[in-house]
Amino acid sequence: MNIVVCVKQVPEPTGTNQINPESLRIQRDGIDAVLDPADEFGVEAALQLAEAHPGSTVTVVSMGPANAIEALRRGALARGADVGILITDDALAGSDTLATAKVLAAAIKTVQPDLILCATESTDAYTGMVPGGIAQILNMPLLSFAKKLTVSNGKAIIQRQTAGGYQTVEAVLPVVVTVTGSINTPRYPALKGIMQAKKKPVAQFTASKLGLSADQVGEKGAKEKVVSWTPAETRQAGTIIKDDGTAVEQIVTYLASIKVI
Repeated sequence: MNIVVCVKQVPEPTGTNQINPESLRIQRDGIDAVLDPADEFGVEAALQLAEAHPGSTVTVVSMGPANAIEALRRGALARGADVGILITDDALAGSDTLATAKVLAAAIKTVQPDLILCATESTDAYTGMVPGGIAQILNMPLLSFAKKLTVSNGKAIIQRQTAGGYQTVEAVLPVVVTVTGSINTPRYPALKGIMQAKKKPVAQFTASKLGLSADQVGEKGAKEKVVSWTPAETRQAGTIIKDDGTAVEQIVTYLASIKVI
């Protein structure tokens, strides 16, 4: 089985994303960056499937700057993925979710996968739109919010997370699957894996090499545009009620004012 995992390099999640006031994009230069923690679950799911289906290959695909190759190696290849693909090109700067899906889909086509795994959304932009775009462009079914995934008899079967439990959904391969954080516990890269990752192949593509023109990607190809941004308001201190004998009345009055009661 040929398994592809879409991954992304993001700013260190423990920090606060900074917005470039001129481009209105997330500031990515000069900051610590790592493999998106949400993608670790997709990588682990792929590795577990590969172990269950001997002879399988796990390829990780990413779009980003040239230094994203380190996130591919440390976060995915060191864990056990076999091959990396990085699409890096200055022309991709400013790509929206549709352009991103086009680029990833074009790279994925070169692999001819049976299964494509993605996180439900990235932890920097939180759009959640790219996996559906990939499925649409590649004309594949999409199984979303998987908390469990198995592959058997040419089908992918998932348990889809819902507010009240889960649904069992299946589709014939090839298929795109988005996984939630409850699907597994990602393994840590072992020293042996870290050393081996340095020698594993990582193919690099530009947009033009994938057959995409400049007006399909980047700012020229973007169908959506950020027109402004406003910093989140600082959280104000809450109301403190001292029990001077009227605390109950004050609480009831407050709850009534916000229409809780």
